[in-house]
Amino acid sequence: MKLTVLGSGTSHGIPVIGCSCPVCHSEDPRDNRMRASVYIEGDDGERVVIDMGPEFRIQALRTGISSLDAVFLTHAHADHVHGLDDVRSLSYKREIPIYGNAKTMAEIEERFSYAFKNTQRGGGKPRISLNPVERPVQIGSLTLTPIPLKHGALDILGWMIQEDPRNQGSGDKSSFAVYLTDTSAIPPESLDLIRGAALLIIDGLRVQPHETHFSFEQALSVGAEIRAPRVYLTHICHNHSHREIKDFCNRFREERRLGETVMEPAYDSMELELKKSGKPCENKSS
Repeated sequence: MKLTVLGSGTSHGIPVIGCSCPVCHSEDPRDNRMRASVYIEGDDGERVVIDMGPEFRIQALRTGISSLDAVFLTHAHADHVHGLDDVRSLSYKREIPIYGNAKTMAEIEERFSYAFKNTQRGGGKPRISLNPVERPVQIGSLTLTPIPLKHGALDILGWMIQEDPRNQGSGDKSSFAVYLTDTSAIPPESLDLIRGAALLIIDGLRVQPHETHFSFEQALSVGAEIRAPRVYLTHICHNHSHREIKDFCNRFREERRLGETVMEPAYDSMELELKKSGKPCENKSS
């Protein structure tokens, strides 16, 4: 299974419009952060995306996405769903299912109402179906399990991704990844579900606390608590450069004596492979 970080940025995207800060004018390509999203490719050819922000068209072209089996949503904020219209070219031959909680599905139906009206014909609308879920969803050999989270006062979802459905319920997390964005709190029962994950991509907005997002320290602390061997921060704002965040992660790991645990900021186009042995390996991308 391979995960590609399509975007690692917060709702503004980076560079931020009109901003003159050093990060927004950085020459390090890892400081250019599109809106947060991840693309997952299963070993049997499955192709799914978690969240579809305003730059999805650009992200899809850059990554070479030519088909999708499903779209999974964390919540209905604009930076996570306003690329849904661009699924049109991928749904030409068949309808693409969209999964999320009931509130998210209701908001999508309202916001993209034209997609569900018979008066809109031809290629002018995406062919999608809305599927409120509370239980795991199987897409080929991939199983995606919704993880209830809090984003401020909002109830949203994170997603667990498992490669082989035969491992469900067995306690075997050898091919188990977790994607948690826009997170300010993880209920105890959700934390129990993700313990021992082989790979964690988690919301870490900045150093300073925030009402609706984890800080770097809060996000990394979750990684340490569940003992994930690899932890990557996403949904990052423009307060800090990639290099500065990497230094913060290194200090955190050393202070907590976490040994060989990998803790780093994610960056756009980062590729992460998760082998069925449970050992994730990073493919470096520019």
